[in-house]
Amino acid sequence: MTDLLTQLAATGAIKHGHFLYASGKHGEVYVEKFNLLRDPAATSAACTFFADRFRDERIDVVVGPTTGGIILAFETARQLGVASAYAERASDGASGREIRRGTTFAPGTRVLVVDDILTTGGSVRETLAALEVHPVEVVAVGVLVDRSGGKTSFDDVPLVPIAAVDFEAWPADTCPLCAQGIPLEKPGTTANPGK
Repeated sequence: MTDLLTQLAATGAIKHGHFLYASGKHGEVYVEKFNLLRDPAATSAACTFFADRFRDERIDVVVGPTTGGIILAFETARQLGVASAYAERASDGASGREIRRGTTFAPGTRVLVVDDILTTGGSVRETLAALEVHPVEVVAVGVLVDRSGGKTSFDDVPLVPIAAVDFEAWPADTCPLCAQGIPLEKPGTTANPGK
């Protein structure tokens, strides 16, 4: 498979500018996963990494958190010839995620969790918590890009990224881009050319 970062750049998913991250910090590089995920061929190629890596791990179900993770879970499951399931926001408005829509797991089901961009690991942790109430064994967590630079982990569940990067980020009061007067963008709200 083509190097994922090259593929992300080719789809316009790697953006350069001055961004406000979900963490509240500022940075100059942002990965717009939906520029990859709206391209079925590119998404399928990315999921081939997961499928090839876990083909011999006897995976029974691939689970992904909404929103981007469900696309990856579906395609990875399709390539492995297994079922997929989704960890959605809790239906009662509470925090966290749950496995809904009639999904059940047989005791001992081997699960692969996949997601798109990992920064703090919040959506993956919520997905793992949602799976704790089911009789499953989580084999691993696979992500397209580990933005944490290896700083995020999930206890004894192995993390397998396709690509790992460590984009620099700063608190707003020490941001050099703010000091230069570069306008701040919230990712996903503008048509950044990704130069």
